[in-house]
This record gives sequence, structure tokens and C-alpha cells, in this order.
Amino acid sequence: MGATPSLIEREARLHAEAVAEQARKDVELAQAALIKIIQANQKSQQKAAEAQLAAQAQVYKEMVATLQAERASREAVQVQTHKEMIAVVQAECAAIQKRANMDIQSAQEQVEKSQERDATADQEATDALAEERVKMANAAKEEAERSLKEGIQPVVTPTPEEISAARRRARYHEHLFHIAVTGVAGGGKSSLINAFRGLRNKDTGSAATGVTETMLVTARYASPNMEQAYAWYDIPGADTLKIPDWQYFTAQELYAFDGIIVLFDNHFTMTDIAILANCRRFEISTYIVRSKADQHIRNIMNDMGYESEDRKKTLYQAAQEQFIQQTRQSVKDNLESAHIPDQRVYIVSNKTMLDVVKEKQPENIIHEVELLNDLEWSRTGPGEEYVAVC
Repeated sequence: MGATPSLIEREARLHAEAVAEQARKDVELAQAALIKIIQANQKSQQKAAEAQLAAQAQVYKEMVATLQAERASREAVQVQTHKEMIAVVQAECAAIQKRANMDIQSAQEQVEKSQERDATADQEATDALAEERVKMANAAKEEAERSLKEGIQPVVTPTPEEISAARRRARYHEHLFHIAVTGVAGGGKSSLINAFRGLRNKDTGSAATGVTETMLVTARYASPNMEQAYAWYDIPGADTLKIPDWQYFTAQELYAFDGIIVLFDNHFTMTDIAILANCRRFEISTYIVRSKADQHIRNIMNDMGYESEDRKKTLYQAAQEQFIQQTRQSVKDNLESAHIPDQRVYIVSNKTMLDVVKEKQPENIIHEVELLNDLEWSRTGPGEEYVAVC
């Protein structure tokens, strides 16, 4: 006798439930296996990231060690050079003193001979000659000692290998024009670099600014605009480093750059003069820039009696002309005193320069456009010295 329909249905239902239960268990097992795979992948990725970080840390340590070794090597060379110069000057001092003693002895012998001949007039003349020679010898000795104290500027010429190494450290690229900005701390180097790059001081990626020097190592800044083929370098101020004026050019490896901007506020320093002289030796384009021009012009306006907006434009023009004339004369006098040929003067300001770079139309344009054009000309044509006032 066959099973009744109700029993068949019950068996089918039980079978279906068993199949469903088995399927549910299979799904749970699959999910558990998937979770284990995901966790294993996460652990593997974490270990790979940790290994990458460890490798990067090791590379950084090696770079730091290399830089420290290179700096120690340069400092050792500078110390050795200074010792050798001290030895040379000391030898010169000894030679001068020896000649002075010989002159004194010779004069004394002449005095004795004159006394023997009872020639009073000849004796007085000989005494005067001996005294004059002693003064000259002492003056020469004092000059040698002064040179030793102040430091003598040697002619230092880096080898091609040293120039190549310096350019590697500066990340030199043959398709860029590399401009180093030098000057005392607080002179506005970073603000000028930001203006050339089309950035305000507070913009992301701008060079750090401040009254005092923000860093003691050279900082490199690329132009945000890819059409500007420049690399800018903020060089530490000589007044923040224990480096003699005549060593600054070599110590900061300024021979590795295509152009040098010498930034000053009120007057040149001995370091500025040394930079210009060395740039002429290496045929590097130079631009002398006086910072904070707007501030100086406003001070002149206040001295003229600036009181109302009605006279602002007239007084500004007069103050600007006076500032231009004073700056040109100051630059000319400083260059003449250092036996350096006169150079052309450009009058610009950081704020106006920023507006020109950003293709705005500022009111008080002086020579900003000309300066930018000449920078571009130096990048594409033969080198030439320039003077700029900012």
C-alpha cells in the first residue's frame, strides 16, 4: 500500500529543510573562510607597510649620515685652510720683524760711524732715517697682524667634481634656471621668493617668513606654475652662521647656481661684496635687490609732511624719485669702493611683483616687468650682471 499524500508532503518538507540547513551551514563556513582570508591579507599588508616604513627610515638615516659626513669634511677643509693661512701670515710677520731688526741694527751702526767722525748733522739725519725705518717696519707688522685677525680672502676654485656634487645636493636640473637669494636674516628673502612664485606669504607651499632666520640650511622651492622654468633657493643669512665673509660664497656652494640675488635692506655688507666679486669670477648673473621699498617710500612721504589723501599721489611720486636716486647713488658708491663695475638698477616691490606675476594690473608698477623679463633673458641668453631694488 503506497504512502498517503500527507506523508509524502511531510517527507519532502523535511528533506527541503535539511537541504536548506546544510546550505546555511555551507554559507556560514564560506563566510568564515572569507573573513580569515581578509584578515590574513590585512596582516600581510600591515607587515608590508611596516617593512616599507623601516626601509624608508633606513634610507633617511643613511642620507642624514652622508650629509653629516660631507659637512664635517667641508668644515675640516676650512679649518685646515685657515691654519695654513695663519701659518703663512705668521711667517710673513716673522720676516717683517727680522727685516725691521736688521734695519734697526744697520741704522745703529751708521749712528756709531757718524759719532766716530764727529759729524753731528750726519748723526741726526741717520737717527731720523733709522726712526722712519722703524716706524715703517712696525706699520708693516701691524698691517700683517690686522690681516691675520680679520682673515685673508684666498682665491678658492672648486674642482668640476665639487661643482657636480654641489649641484646634486641642490637637485640641479638642466632644464631649470636656478636662482639663489642671499642676504641678512629678516631682509625679506622668503617674501621675495614667494612673490616670484606667485604666492602670498600665507599660501600653502610658500616659503616660511619671519623677522629672524627661520632655518640654518638652504631651502629649495619650485615654481607652482609649470610654465616658469625656475628653481628658487633661500640661502641662510651670513649673520646667522659662524662663517667669515670671504668663506660664505664657497661654504654655501653658491658656485652651483645660475643666478644670485643679493638682497639688502639699508646697506651692503662685506659678505655681499664677496658674493658679487666671486660671481664675476664664475660668470654668474647677479641681481642686487633692496628690500622693503614701499616701507622706505612711506617713511620719506611722512618726512615730507604727508597728511591728506589729496596730496598722496603727488607726494608718492616725489618720495619714489628721491628713493630711486638715493638707492642708485648708494649702490654706485658701494660698488666703486669694492672696485666692482657699476650695474643697472631696477626698482620693484614685493607686493607689486606678486600682482604682476599673477597677471593683475597694479597701480605702482616701476620696473617689475623689466626685471622679470631680464631674469627670463638670463635664463635663455648669455649671462650679465644686474641690480634690482625691491
